[in-house]
Amino acid sequence: MQKDYLERVYAGFLGMNIGIRLGAPVEPTIWTYERIRDTYGDITDYVKEYKNFAADDDVNGPVYFFRALRDDAADRELKPQDVANAWLNYAREGVGMFWWGGYGVSTEHTAYLNLKNGIPAPQSGSIRQNGKILAEQIGGQIFIDTWGLCWPGNPKMAAKFGEAAASVSHDGEGIYGARFFCACIAEAFVSDDIEQIIETGLRYIPDSSAYGAVVRGVREFFHQYPDDFRLCHEYLVKNWGYDKYKGTCHIIPNAGVCALAMFYGKGDFARTVEIATMCGWDTDCNAGNVGTVLGVMCGINKIPEHYRKPINDGIVLSGISGYLNILDIPSYAKEIAAWGYKLSGEEAPEIVKESIRDGEIHFDFELPGSTHNIRLSDPFFCRAEHSEEQAYKGTGSLKILVDRMVRGDQCKVYYKPFYKRDAFSDERYSPVFAPTVYSGQTVSMELYLDQWNGWERPGAAPYIRTAADKKEHLQGYVQLKQGEWTEVSFQIPDTKGDLIDEVGIVIEGYSPSKAKTLGAIYLDEFSVRGNSRYSIAIEKQRKEFGAVTPFSMNHGAWEIEDGKLSCMRCGEAFAYSGNYYEKNYCVKTTVEPVNGESHLLAVRALGAMRGYGAGFSEMGKAAIYKNDFGYKKIAETDFPWEIGTVYEMEVKVQEKELILFIDGKEVLRAEDDQYSHGMYGCGSLTMGRTRFGDFWVETTD
Repeated sequence: MQKDYLERVYAGFLGMNIGIRLGAPVEPTIWTYERIRDTYGDITDYVKEYKNFAADDDVNGPVYFFRALRDDAADRELKPQDVANAWLNYAREGVGMFWWGGYGVSTEHTAYLNLKNGIPAPQSGSIRQNGKILAEQIGGQIFIDTWGLCWPGNPKMAAKFGEAAASVSHDGEGIYGARFFCACIAEAFVSDDIEQIIETGLRYIPDSSAYGAVVRGVREFFHQYPDDFRLCHEYLVKNWGYDKYKGTCHIIPNAGVCALAMFYGKGDFARTVEIATMCGWDTDCNAGNVGTVLGVMCGINKIPEHYRKPINDGIVLSGISGYLNILDIPSYAKEIAAWGYKLSGEEAPEIVKESIRDGEIHFDFELPGSTHNIRLSDPFFCRAEHSEEQAYKGTGSLKILVDRMVRGDQCKVYYKPFYKRDAFSDERYSPVFAPTVYSGQTVSMELYLDQWNGWERPGAAPYIRTAADKKEHLQGYVQLKQGEWTEVSFQIPDTKGDLIDEVGIVIEGYSPSKAKTLGAIYLDEFSVRGNSRYSIAIEKQRKEFGAVTPFSMNHGAWEIEDGKLSCMRCGEAFAYSGNYYEKNYCVKTTVEPVNGESHLLAVRALGAMRGYGAGFSEMGKAAIYKNDFGYKKIAETDFPWEIGTVYEMEVKVQEKELILFIDGKEVLRAEDDQYSHGMYGCGSLTMGRTRFGDFWVETTD
């Protein structure tokens, strides 16, 4: 394994997201090639600013479907059904993840419904099942980048894993696209010649394929006319355009754009994603795919800052876990790299092993240029950038320039662990969120002061901000020491049912105006960990993105009703929240059965298809269920519950024990060790209506 493997994974995944963000604002059908050209001319930067870039299917798939390794194929070769299980488990049916355009219209929607109705992968995506047109749309290559990233220098295995993943929903040319791009990404780790990388990709698809023909056609045109990509685009439209392929978004024209962008980009990251965007058609998909290849090939230092800075190492997703939907790119790059080392049979280095901490926030600033999505409230007084000038541990930290502060001037430096609708400019793919930090946990960081001017040293007060009232809860100022590292640590206070949407420090100037504070504060080893104890007050929540904060809803009609969380459904429906990796905890709420027979709490839910449930199972009964792609009772008892009565329901999970309490009394317990962690929530297995009250959650070791 090459020494810079982790850095190149980071560059590749970052490059993918840059391409997606660049291409997303000019996606068809409104935006045509001509309209893009006439409106933006020669694109050299993002064409639209976002408050925060909302989730996109092009990143949802590579992140969530890659979890098939963790869930099912950790110690064996990947199979199509492993990835199919991830489709079913991590998607909220009809919302987010990918385009739900209808059965027989959207390839992904069709494959999902096939899987749900018992058709296994790869039949779920096959031409025999769905027909050639549907099977050969673009999705075969847009969800597979991570499979290339985990097989550095091994295009054969990358193509094999890419095919297994793509076959869940695609076939024929759709699978060839997956094989091609996975092989290209794998080869980019060991080659800096873009033409060689493309040739490698071609070796892993049939010579007789239309995919290979369009790539070779673009290659020949490029060698004849190497300086005018727009001339090549005319050739592509004439010979391989959308008019020649049926369906909503066929893979072949877009394969041509990807090849065109990589050839005419001539090994330059920025120019490649720009050309992919300017060529139109499926702009975010194409720019994302080539962004991964060029990111890996070029490395992190050749990705321009003006493309990197708005990403700020953070993306959001739109899967079923609100916790997992908040993703830190450096941390995720290490997770991919860890799988890369494991699949290659090699021991991962300490920077990878030590940094992966499921269920914790840990920002070490070790990757070049990394910022871990740390933000500033006032860029007039402060500026933040990665630095290798000082480090508490390792080689990197975040340098915060403090620029001429006087007494009373303030700037917040913070991480955002929760998002609301007003943080976004649009509603792409309806992301939902659960906080990644909670009351009771411990926040810690190291701060180093290098002051250049000013009579008084600046202070730093750790704080959190609550989401509903936007109130900042300061924990007391710490006087920093010149030329020394200072540990700042505090326990997050009780937020009284509110959520936390900022955690960090407030920097304040103490010097008089005649001697303004100028200097730098370095931040390193930022972490949030430990047990939590908190409540969720329903009256402080809002309905946003079609869900009630901080829950992720899968089926059912959910509303806030008189301070209660109301769920009306015609079948199975659940809402999930909490730390996805929490192991031992108890969750408690009030449950009022309004009608129907099933009224449950969910615990250790790993998604829609894995976890446990406990509560009222039918009239006069209480039960504990295991969900393993279908709910089955593992324990049941008599309990004389009644419609219209409010009950206090609590479920405790401790190691392999699951215990159900009603009104403070234990009524049922069971043992099962299949799931050791997961989200909590509430819901039902049958038609009916339930009102759930405020939630109380406490975690234990």
